[in-house]
Amino acid sequence: MQQTYNGIPAGSLRSAVWRKSELSNPSGNCVEVARLPDGAIAMRNSRHPEGPALIYTPAEITAFVHGAKQGEFDYLLD
Repeated sequence: MQQTYNGIPAGSLRSAVWRKSELSNPSGNCVEVARLPDGAIAMRNSRHPEGPALIYTPAEITAFVHGAKQGEFDYLLD
C-alpha cells in the first residue's frame, strides 16, 4: 500500500477516484475528494490536479461536513 502524507502530489495517488460536487462551477474552480484504500480521504484543487493533496481521516471529514451542514462556515461566504 502506498504511503500517503499531507502534500503528496495528487497525481501520485493512482488508485484515487476523484469526485466533485455537481454544484461546482464549469470553470473548474472546485475541490475534489477521493477515498483512499486505507480509508483516508484525499482533497485536491481541481485547477491543479497534479498539485498537492491534503489527507484527512474519516473522523475529520465527518466533523467538517456536519459543521458545514449546521452553517458553521457560512461566514466564509460573506
